[in-house]
Amino acid sequence: MAKRLPGAALVALLVLTAFTSPAHAVAVDFTGIVALDNCSGSVVRTPTAKASEKALVLTNGHCVKLMADREVLVDQPATRAFTLLNRTGDGTLGTLRAERLMYATMTGTDAALYRLGATYAQVEGMGSRALELSPQHPAVGIDIRVVSGYWKKIYSCRAEAFVLLLREAEWTWHDSMRYTKSCDTIGGTSGAPVVDVASGKVVAVNNTGNETGGRCTLNNPCEVDEAGRVTVRRGTGYGQQTFQVVPCLPGGGRLELVAPGCGLARP
Repeated sequence: MAKRLPGAALVALLVLTAFTSPAHAVAVDFTGIVALDNCSGSVVRTPTAKASEKALVLTNGHCVKLMADREVLVDQPATRAFTLLNRTGDGTLGTLRAERLMYATMTGTDAALYRLGATYAQVEGMGSRALELSPQHPAVGIDIRVVSGYWKKIYSCRAEAFVLLLREAEWTWHDSMRYTKSCDTIGGTSGAPVVDVASGKVVAVNNTGNETGGRCTLNNPCEVDEAGRVTVRRGTGYGQQTFQVVPCLPGGGRLELVAPGCGLARP
């Protein structure tokens, strides 16, 4: 049982919280979160997306399949199903189904985008809404939540650092977000959105963690700095930033990999 704080101590704690909490912190829940049969994901939109547009689901490239280095899939037929969770995560609102795999890769990043048959307006009609992709690079130290639809669990931590190169087996990812230890993500959390608590926007997609202390092996990524030095951080989780995805999505269900600012690998 938690101990009750004396009145003066309670007031002091409330004052401290008021000055240290984000001014416009968002209560992160399972709104927009989907469960895949092997991973997590989220319904996402760009800042300029219209309600009439077909909705997008963000997950990892490796949730599509374990892809070869430099392999990029674009505009493939798809019928994958996603279970849309309710706000509290203890129930479902229905099933969403993909009509196209717009993009998937494990080169430079680990991301996939499915286009649904349903529009954003139809997703809202089911009682949910899309999460907005932030178009800006997140900052070190921000308060984040990793929201797993597969496990129906929300991990709370901070963005500890950004890693120049994150290497795992044959894959290399750039400018990866490293989490503080409390985001001890596990298998099945792959593809979960990383949400900035201050804005409520998606800033990364969760994709890996060093499980056993291995050095640059499968399920044991390592960090590589400018001088080529390798650092292994056992038990540490990582996500791939998503700000560079926004310029690739000009609207109308289109993907333009040659658009200015688009940071996704091309076939």
